[in-house]
Amino acid sequence: MIVNLLKFKKLIVSRVGLVRVFGFFLGLLAFLMSGCNEDAKLPEEISQIPIDLKVARFDQKFAAVDSSGLDDLIRAYPFLFPETYTREFWTEKIKDTIQLELNKEVALAFPDFTEEQTDLETLFKHIKYYYPKTSIPEVITITSDVAYRTPVILKDSLLIIGLDNYLGPEHHFYDGIQRFYTQNFRKEQLDVDVADVFVSKWVRRKGNRRFLDEMIYHGKRLYMIERLLTLKDKNEIIGYTPEQYDWAIANEVDVWKYFIENELLFDSDSKLLSRFINPAPFSKFYLSFDNDSPPQLGRYIGWQIVKSYMQRNNIPLQMLPDKTSDEIFKQANYKPRK
Repeated sequence: MIVNLLKFKKLIVSRVGLVRVFGFFLGLLAFLMSGCNEDAKLPEEISQIPIDLKVARFDQKFAAVDSSGLDDLIRAYPFLFPETYTREFWTEKIKDTIQLELNKEVALAFPDFTEEQTDLETLFKHIKYYYPKTSIPEVITITSDVAYRTPVILKDSLLIIGLDNYLGPEHHFYDGIQRFYTQNFRKEQLDVDVADVFVSKWVRRKGNRRFLDEMIYHGKRLYMIERLLTLKDKNEIIGYTPEQYDWAIANEVDVWKYFIENELLFDSDSKLLSRFINPAPFSKFYLSFDNDSPPQLGRYIGWQIVKSYMQRNNIPLQMLPDKTSDEIFKQANYKPRK
């Protein structure tokens, strides 16, 4: 089946034009309706779940330590001092100019951790609600030399968060890193990243590597993160700016039509991942409006398919990871909003 690309292009470009002209009003509408959860409230049964969250500001302790106190810090946090590095290495690192600047910038951005701890406690209340046997880890904040591909690490009873990955998109530490990554180097993404490391334990890839399988896999993850962060703005769940989220909503029908008419759903061409799934500056339809589109629209559509499935099928959230892509797709009866 051959898609009428000119018609599709006209539709998209027309809508993009409207977004540009009436951006303020669309942004306001999204704030009041879909994108903002300011009026959302936790269900009572979740809000009353007790959470005793312990947070250790290792970043502050390392910034304050000198050579005489280093041994005590190593004994207290041996897992943060790999034996492959000598004591002399750590002594030099304490005085390293780059490390000193990291310490300074993190201290400015996170003078305390009160707001972030509240957000994490809310997340863990949700996790305990759905997964009562899950242990709440101790949170340890560090500087990570901007290890932005792994800003959060969950290991056994420890949750390690590299605060230097959340200093703001324009921070000079991120010079040279592509913008589509740095746009999410913000405090607002910290609890999203934490939720994602938990969800990644429960949601595994199943079956083939068809485009549909990848869409549903990421759709499951996004849906579960959304359910664990019910107070979070929807654009933050997928890591979009408000404008990118507005674009995805406005063009959802046409994106879905493009996938269907080009018979992409059951295609296993790996290029579809770089076009519509993997991190990128934008999605790639190979049309003139590509630069205006948000990235990872395959994930966004997968998210909407899973939402439709969960709305039509009364199953517990914990059962979602085991459902196959074909089962979800068939039973979702997904019809994008117009």
